[in-house]
Amino acid sequence: MNEKNLPDDITSKSLNELTDLADEIIKNLENENNLENTSEDYTNLLKINKLIEKKFQKDFKEISDKTNIKIKNIKSNKHAKKVK
Repeated sequence: MNEKNLPDDITSKSLNELTDLADEIIKNLENENNLENTSEDYTNLLKINKLIEKKFQKDFKEISDKTNIKIKNIKSNKHAKKVK
């Protein structure tokens, strides 16, 4: 898969779509016998991997923040019930 085969809107893809794209590149690399033809594929795979890491970290932070808010709400509701 050449860089020209990477979609322009790659940053807007979901984690699952990026993972599928990375899997496709890995399969192509495993089937390639001539290593001279693989440098662009490795470069693209590294780019996709960085995007996956960034999206994963962003999603993890969002989930963590939402969970912390829910925990605070539960604690404040329990405290409010005890005060009544």
